[in-house]
Amino acid sequence: MTIEIFHVDAFTRAPFAGNPAGVCLLAAEMPESWMQKMGAEMNLSETAFVRTDTEPMRLRWFTPTTEVSLCGHATLATAHVLWETGCLDRAHDASFSTLSGTLRAGREGDAIKLTLPAMRLREGAPPPPVAASLRGARVVEAREVIPGAGERDWLVRLDSEDAVRQAQPDLQLLRQVHAGLILTAPAVMAGVDFVSRYFAPSYGIDEDPVTGAAHCSLIPYWSGILGRSELCGYQASRRGGMVRGRPAGDRVELIGHAVTVLRGRLSDAAANALDSGVARGAGEEI
Repeated sequence: MTIEIFHVDAFTRAPFAGNPAGVCLLAAEMPESWMQKMGAEMNLSETAFVRTDTEPMRLRWFTPTTEVSLCGHATLATAHVLWETGCLDRAHDASFSTLSGTLRAGREGDAIKLTLPAMRLREGAPPPPVAASLRGARVVEAREVIPGAGERDWLVRLDSEDAVRQAQPDLQLLRQVHAGLILTAPAVMAGVDFVSRYFAPSYGIDEDPVTGAAHCSLIPYWSGILGRSELCGYQASRRGGMVRGRPAGDRVELIGHAVTVLRGRLSDAAANALDSGVARGAGEEI
């Protein structure tokens, strides 16, 4: 069995920036345990597994520790790989069946446009571990991302771009709550409307470089505050990345680029490690 796998940097035009994702092309169903072990082996924030033999294509995402129900940057990376390899004609949109419903990707100029679920917000005080993790940062307001498509998150607006960039949340406290933390503030940098960072240590991601799913709440949030329908966000992680977007009713359109860094094939041992002791986690020869 031949399985191709790709390392793709998403929400960037150049390698070694944006958010890296694994993309694994599957022509048949693989066990969930195998996909989780591949996610751990890749050790990226998410690895996407796409069934190319189904219509719509079945798409799942795994962090090094768990499956997630929505991942924007790995979906962008998957669409990029499908068009780049010829698995999908560039004139055709990509349609994916996921835990968050049907997601679509299409071309917008030389970029990729994702259509993802919009995340609604409600006011509320974050759980004590989340609040304490902020280490006294000046909070303007906090909103809970209403559970639905995607993981449970808290969106916390700080008083300045500099506060977001300098924030050092207590990750040990955040691990006590099965939720992600989105920090955001109005942007000072030119050509950008808002900045953000995203932390999700309980999902196996201390800080995500560029988070498409977080922008499913950030785009509607800042659109309402700024009164604009076209926005650009900069995720101020160490790698950094730009995410353009627009609200579209109960959906959000995110626009970005992607670049392939590495392409390869899994060894026969890895591709066929379905029922061996190593695949079950025994970690020793049998």
